[in-house]
Amino acid sequence: MLHSVRQLNEYRLGALDGEIGHVKGFYFDDKNWVIRYLVADTGTWMPERQILISPYALGHISDAGKLVEVKLTRDKIENSPSIDTQLPVSRQHERDYYQYYNWPVYWEGPGLWGFSPIPLMPPPPPPSVENEPAPATEADSHLRSTQEVTGYGIQALDGEIGHVEDFLIDDENWAIRDLVVRTGHWWSGKNVLVPPSSIDRVSWEESKVFVHLTRSEIKHEPELAHTSPGPDDQDPRICRE
Repeated sequence: MLHSVRQLNEYRLGALDGEIGHVKGFYFDDKNWVIRYLVADTGTWMPERQILISPYALGHISDAGKLVEVKLTRDKIENSPSIDTQLPVSRQHERDYYQYYNWPVYWEGPGLWGFSPIPLMPPPPPPSVENEPAPATEADSHLRSTQEVTGYGIQALDGEIGHVEDFLIDDENWAIRDLVVRTGHWWSGKNVLVPPSSIDRVSWEESKVFVHLTRSEIKHEPELAHTSPGPDDQDPRICRE
């Protein structure tokens, strides 16, 4: 099922033994375009600390109840290694985090999640694969914040066209299916869906997302469809035509 990042922000987080706060944002991998961490605001429970939660620990998302299930106890979360939510997140911090939870690391293996296409505990890999060295790019985590990139301008091949309005994510593998691009005055302020395959790079310095499409091609991308208008032009039931 597809979910809007804008809508998931502020959803409550329910651990196995009680609530732990709410969703504040996400970190995504701009190489594979997949959500790697949910940023949790723990409020008064852990007021001096924001925590990152991997999709390995995320369960059912209830749009009706505005709740994301977390398959961890409060004690387990409280004692987890701290990962600073100010980018860049170091690979060593990530490795400590994954070792604590005994999860397979996502950056080793041919799949989107290590040796698996989805964030589930896979069977042990065969020895011939298990003994392969870690990829040479291990030191580069490619992590970016959805909060930071929201609002970035879209740079087409022939000029600017609107900005990043939202992200649509698939809750099975947590891949980003599309960027929602607000086209602004250039095309009546419509929201169109641009897939990650059309993106060349994201520039922090210029606050832009560069795509290998012309403005006319972007205009012909699928438009975001809502079953009914909602506040701030949002609705949890999203489809791609």
